[in-house]
Amino acid sequence: MNDINREFVDHDEALAQAEAGVAKLAAERNDRWYPKFHIASNGGWINDPNGLCYYKGRWHVFYQLHPYGTQWGPMHWGHVSSTDMIHWKREPIALAPSLEAERAGVFSGSATTGDDGRLWIFYTGHRWANGVDDADENLEVQCAAVSDDGVHFEKLGVIIDNPEGFKHFRDPKVWKTGGVWYMTFGVSSAEQRGQMWLYTSEDMVEWTFKTVLFEHPDPDVFMLECPDFFPVTDKDGNEKWVIGFSAMGAKKNGFMNRNVNNAGYMIGTWEPGGQFKPETEFRPWDCGHNFYAPQSFNTVPGDTNDAEGGRQIMYGWLSPFVQPVPLDDEGWCGQLTLPREVYLGEDGDIHTVPAAEMTGLRTDSTDLGAVNVKSGSEHVVAEDAEAMEIELTIDLKHTTAERAGIKVHATADGSYTYVAYDDQIGGVVLDRQANAYGDRGYRVAPLTEAELAADELKLRVYVDRGSVEVYVNDGRQAMSSYSYAADGPRAVKLAAESGDLAVSALTTHNLASIGLE
Repeated sequence: MNDINREFVDHDEALAQAEAGVAKLAAERNDRWYPKFHIASNGGWINDPNGLCYYKGRWHVFYQLHPYGTQWGPMHWGHVSSTDMIHWKREPIALAPSLEAERAGVFSGSATTGDDGRLWIFYTGHRWANGVDDADENLEVQCAAVSDDGVHFEKLGVIIDNPEGFKHFRDPKVWKTGGVWYMTFGVSSAEQRGQMWLYTSEDMVEWTFKTVLFEHPDPDVFMLECPDFFPVTDKDGNEKWVIGFSAMGAKKNGFMNRNVNNAGYMIGTWEPGGQFKPETEFRPWDCGHNFYAPQSFNTVPGDTNDAEGGRQIMYGWLSPFVQPVPLDDEGWCGQLTLPREVYLGEDGDIHTVPAAEMTGLRTDSTDLGAVNVKSGSEHVVAEDAEAMEIELTIDLKHTTAERAGIKVHATADGSYTYVAYDDQIGGVVLDRQANAYGDRGYRVAPLTEAELAADELKLRVYVDRGSVEVYVNDGRQAMSSYSYAADGPRAVKLAAESGDLAVSALTTHNLASIGLE
């Protein structure tokens, strides 16, 4: 253990080098798709959100960062913070590889306020067995670091060693229940089954294996990355538990598992110290092209704008897995989703909606009222929308179109991304077939029988410079995708195909920057 806790480089020196790497990339950054109201690094590659928390008057979001290029590489922890969850400040890079245990990267993890009042980060130390690449497998361990100010961290080293040399053994999530500290993380077992293990501790330093919290029933799923675990309350006041993970190896099936790897959840029950008992099948957190590795945290009384506490706030990573990825040449690559509130709806399923704070970004609003669009025609909503929220209600009772909705990032060359209700398949479609850049394809958020039988379909569409987020029927489904707009003004248009579109309500909101540009 002492050997893997040995420093191979001074941590402060490693942090300074990483800052210089980001600054070099930021100086050459192209901003045509750089987000105005999503969190991104000012340079370099980012992936998973990490260490989400509220500490000493500020919201903190950390994220996996490669500071020396626009593709995945040795991971660091980038960091931003905010007093209100909408205006963000860049903080110094929090963690860089400096111990033998993490020579190839400081991987994902979580944060919590410890019993001592300090901010504790738990993360995975990653190294290659042969010291060069993963040809001879990876070696992963769980590590900890502490901070008095939420910005500068002291590493405590390895707290849970890898007992069998498992290749996949990572991404700790830590919480406290009934006076006991719990940790779960993802493991690929000796039989290559995706599992989450459960450990307990009294002091956050000495940890004891308790049980296998959960094993995925699908034998094709060999690893559960970025696990999450938290309680929710149903409409009758009963406690349920939500287990979340990013399933590696799941096979495509209809609308399910369409991405390279797929993040989702199951709802069930859990008694502290025991195994999770699922009551639902695996369901996706998000039906878009580019969503992975989400993490959530629970707000507590006293948090800004949250006097009573108890909200579960989630961020995900908009993941550019599929080539071509035009961001490779932009000086930056990757961003996070909006903050989302996660709750159990009256229908007994999870809903995710933009955190209430997001309305604070609205700079001006335009109520366009009811709009009718004839078959085969388009109606311009905005001539140029770089950063906009669109609230749209489709009157299903009076809409006869086979497919109808709203085109965003519509440019003079004929490029656009289409968010539409498709009556033939009974779902909301996010279609990128007309994109000029990047991967194309479409994704579907299927509607339930109750939603299809309703008189209206509600959509909230967030359009940033290079991405689109869609929330369907008050968060019953969500969709997140990159949309690399072509040159020129980026119009927003209503469109109807093979029938008419009846819109009963339409409001647009221009959105301000969150301050990270």
